[in-house]
Amino acid sequence: MDEKYIKLIAEKLGIREIQVKNTAFLFSQGATVPFISRYRKEQTGTLNEVQVSQIKDEIKKYEELEKRKTSILESIESQGKLTEELKQKINDCISMTDLEDLYLPYKQKRKTRAMVAKEKGLEPLANIILLQQNGDSEKVALKYLNDKVENIEEALQGARDIIAEAINENVETRNRMRNLYKREAVIFSKVVKDKVQEAQKFKDYFDYSEKLSRIPSHRLLALMRGQNEGFLKITVKPEDENALYIIEKQFVKGNGKNANQIKLAAEDSYKRLLQPSMETEFSNLAKEKADEEAINVFTENLKNLLLASPLGKKRILALDPGFRTGCKLVCLDEQGNLLHNETIYPHSGMKEAFEAMKKITTLVEQYKSDCIAIGNGTASRETERFVKKIRFDKDINVYIVSESGASIYSASEVAREEFPNYDITVRGAVSIGRRLLDPLAELVKIDPKSIGVGQYQHDVNQTKLKESLDEVVESCVNQVGVNLNTASKHLLTYVSGLGPTLAQNIVNFRKENGAFSSRDQLKKVPRMGEKAFEQCAGFLRIEGAENPLDNSAVHPEKYYIVNKMAKDLGCDVKQLISDKEVRKKIDINKYVDEKTGLPTLTDIMKELEKPGRDPRGEFKAPEFEQNVEKITDLKEGMELNGVVTNVTNFGAFVDLGVHVSGLIHISQFGGTRQKPVNPANVLKINQAVRVKVLSVDVDRNRIGLSLIKN
Repeated sequence: MDEKYIKLIAEKLGIREIQVKNTAFLFSQGATVPFISRYRKEQTGTLNEVQVSQIKDEIKKYEELEKRKTSILESIESQGKLTEELKQKINDCISMTDLEDLYLPYKQKRKTRAMVAKEKGLEPLANIILLQQNGDSEKVALKYLNDKVENIEEALQGARDIIAEAINENVETRNRMRNLYKREAVIFSKVVKDKVQEAQKFKDYFDYSEKLSRIPSHRLLALMRGQNEGFLKITVKPEDENALYIIEKQFVKGNGKNANQIKLAAEDSYKRLLQPSMETEFSNLAKEKADEEAINVFTENLKNLLLASPLGKKRILALDPGFRTGCKLVCLDEQGNLLHNETIYPHSGMKEAFEAMKKITTLVEQYKSDCIAIGNGTASRETERFVKKIRFDKDINVYIVSESGASIYSASEVAREEFPNYDITVRGAVSIGRRLLDPLAELVKIDPKSIGVGQYQHDVNQTKLKESLDEVVESCVNQVGVNLNTASKHLLTYVSGLGPTLAQNIVNFRKENGAFSSRDQLKKVPRMGEKAFEQCAGFLRIEGAENPLDNSAVHPEKYYIVNKMAKDLGCDVKQLISDKEVRKKIDINKYVDEKTGLPTLTDIMKELEKPGRDPRGEFKAPEFEQNVEKITDLKEGMELNGVVTNVTNFGAFVDLGVHVSGLIHISQFGGTRQKPVNPANVLKINQAVRVKVLSVDVDRNRIGLSLIKN
């Protein structure tokens, strides 16, 4: 990678150039973000995953810049207009904006008014007027009348068209205009005539204005949604007088007739060319910034959702509740395998309720279920109340589980592949149970956009959104680690270095050869080359493996160090892991070599202390108020337990167990309108909270809340 780009990235991210250079090299060798940040700390200078990912994004940006330079140089050269000076300027560009400004005069475009004027021979007249020497522009224009130019006004108009285009294509003018837009641009919105009734959901923006530099991302995206749906007309610009003053100050010299012609050309240039161009540019920049903020909100929410604590290896009876159609019931083993399914009708009369109670009791005993999971959709609280009345012969915990996106999963190709002989109701119930067992393993099967976290996810750049969400899923999967012998193909797909083909090959290998007994066996999987093995091995776990390191985050390439530690202490690796006193005798400085430094050795010691430890923490179930099951049970002033289900820039949504999430508006977090508190800095998805009910609107299904601080 070009040294100038390495320097720019280092300066932007506040890190050393050698860190960028080494990380860029690792990417060029096919390494992934999780692998680099976890297993190449010596090369990167212990950059974290966020920093490594930022370097990746910057590299991509400059690669796109270089591709664009090549395309532009070829275009200008084909026109016979590429000088050495212009070529140097293009090669020296470090931003796409500067590059496009340089290319603007040479860009192939539809025939413009300036082009027509030049064809009429009016370019010399435009140049004379631009000089603004004493003289009468109308008299000079007489010399340029011909069979294509009938009168003086037509000649002067053509000259002004040429000058207007020159002003628009002037690099300095465009940069001055950008500075003005950065400082002073205002976004205006008006309702489209004849759409007032249809556009009621956007009524707050029927006659709205706000400084572009201050508008929050969620408000900008709402405005743009209104425009895209044909209800609002949006304009972005500063005061016209300020823009014209900047142009006239640059081009108008004096007060003569020529100067007046330039003033007219300047006004035309701004209103017809510069203003629309700048409006598009700054609207796009604002949209990109809003997209980035919205995507960041989404990715942070998704990360917290995926890293929710698992219940662990328990046998689960899961219920997808319903009234008229009954509750779909499934029994799962510790790995989430389906053992039994049927439908019960606890809400269809006394007889059916008794039968349902009897059935649940029998199945819990028959399949040795440890707990019961109930989806949080229709009839969830009623079903929870029903189940809690049952007297079991052992303690059976009952959990309410979010079923957001479960219907998407149950109708997906992934679900059909897993359960080809079952309908979507069975698949949905299985998904609810598995979410309790291991949220990460189940949620990776669902398109993140369908999980219901984030804000305006359908309005942002979909390509960037998908890339960001995929990166989050990959990060979470590799952070937790994956059981090589039980992971689904879909979960394996996100492991560093694998992908769909190798994931399927691993599943096929398991079916044909039985469970993996060592990481080394991975090398026998078809198409598992050295690079893929290097990237994935450290993130795959084998429970009960002969070598305990195979169930840890220690990479196989570093096993030799652990073996040497054990040998030096006169014990085996198992004892090294199990005996804290033995580990205390290790001086890691003795094991530094040309391949391994202190950062990696420190990680190895942490892993030996708790090999294969799940970083997601201990599971804690939400506890809702027993007598509050629907929105009509709520009263202003009530204080309730809740669980955060979504965090946005305008507030946080909280599940109270009434099928409608309440909103803690951003105004409830403190701060000011100019400097509000970001809800994401206060609350996280799945966080248990205590809230106070501020308002209840049953007709609109809206609940206003405030946060009760501990």
